[in-house]
Amino acid sequence: MTPIQDGQKSRSGATQKSLMLAAETLIAAKGIENVSIREIVKTAGQKNESALQYHFGSFRGLVESIRRNRDKDIQNMRSKLLEELLKKNRNPALRDLCCLLASPSFILAKKDLGFRRYVIGFSHELALTNKSAFTLASQAGGGGQSGQKTEKLLRASLQHLTDASYRRRMESVVRLTAISLGHHARQKNAFRGTFAELFFNNLIDEIAGLLTTPASPETRSIEDAMNPKNAQK
Repeated sequence: MTPIQDGQKSRSGATQKSLMLAAETLIAAKGIENVSIREIVKTAGQKNESALQYHFGSFRGLVESIRRNRDKDIQNMRSKLLEELLKKNRNPALRDLCCLLASPSFILAKKDLGFRRYVIGFSHELALTNKSAFTLASQAGGGGQSGQKTEKLLRASLQHLTDASYRRRMESVVRLTAISLGHHARQKNAFRGTFAELFFNNLIDEIAGLLTTPASPETRSIEDAMNPKNAQK
């Protein structure tokens, strides 16, 4: 690659980054449905809308690029945290595994204002989706090798839950985590001091409570009626 090509690639990358950061800022402030391409381009310091179309094709293409970029950030952070955890204990406690569900986003939001804006602007999508939030999370920030390994360890720690119960609990966990982080990120000094520590530890308590509480006889009865195989176990 020639010096000229290097320069073009560098400028292109800088333009893409500025457009994504501008979009995150505006979406966090106004909501995704209230942001226009013109606003994004202006905030990013670009001269015309063709810059966005050239790099991302459309507004939707820009949004998907933002998601992919932040999903990688989450997966990389979880990979690092999981590696550190397994070095200390090859059989982590359930609460430590629950931490891995929320701590990557929490740590990134604490360190990076851009990521914090991403949490504010996009967290409601998982919380309110009419699809499976658990499946979507597993394909996005909760995916990758670290996400799959975390999920495998977590499932092995929850033998008191049937597969169906486990999936329902994880649906609730994903939605709770998303909406809690999104709401918290909007608060003043959200990621500083005791306020941040209390929020995070309480969230982990809630996640652990959701997962460790046994299914009631009423729930098991309905579940067995829906799937006779469960009753045979």
